[in-house]
Amino acid sequence: MRVAVFGDVHGNRFALEAVVQDMERHAPDAWVNLGDQVFGGADPAGVWQLQQDLKARHEVLEVRGNTDERLGQPLTETTEKREMLAWLHGVLPEGTGTYVAGLPTSVTLMSGEVLAAHGSPDSAWTYLLLDGKAWASDDLVQERLGDTGAARVVVVGHSHQEHLRQLGPLTVVNVGAVSRQKDGSPLARWVLLEREQGAWSVTFRRVPYDVEAAARWAEQYAHKGAQEAAHLRQGKASK
Repeated sequence: MRVAVFGDVHGNRFALEAVVQDMERHAPDAWVNLGDQVFGGADPAGVWQLQQDLKARHEVLEVRGNTDERLGQPLTETTEKREMLAWLHGVLPEGTGTYVAGLPTSVTLMSGEVLAAHGSPDSAWTYLLLDGKAWASDDLVQERLGDTGAARVVVVGHSHQEHLRQLGPLTVVNVGAVSRQKDGSPLARWVLLEREQGAWSVTFRRVPYDVEAAARWAEQYAHKGAQEAAHLRQGKASK
């Protein structure tokens, strides 16, 4: 059995198209989207449409990310990131924010053996594997996980950092991000889980895409497009 896991697309259609092509080559039996779907500036409306097509073809399971929650908030004068949210509401189909904000914080699949969340199972905002800027201790990770039931593998996103942790029989994976990288490489990321003879294996995938095309789209159309473009080109946010 194969499971394709991706997340933190952050409105980058160009990166998602390349990741989808790579995932489909591996013919997964199940697909999981870890959230933070459209909060970004490289054609978020195109990302939304592509993800709807994926759901129709592959029945993709989805959880909500922290920026998905932001999209569901009413806009007021004090709303954080209000200008970005207003721009997104203007380019995305009506109801997008309500939909993504209403997704669950976690899902299980493969008879409960795989547990997927954006941050932690009960919060889209909690970094499961980080403690500040350092990796969290095993004890802290276990505390944040709580009762994982029959899970053998836990997959999360949110931090945009690939990571694998073994906690006794439980494998914990941060899949990295499709877009808005933090390590200086703009390559898009996803993870392939494979179950064979009762054992789960984890493969981290990195995929090149047309970064320059994404950056030019952002510069031409996005809110704070120059900033978005610089992040995409550099593979990390500008200081």
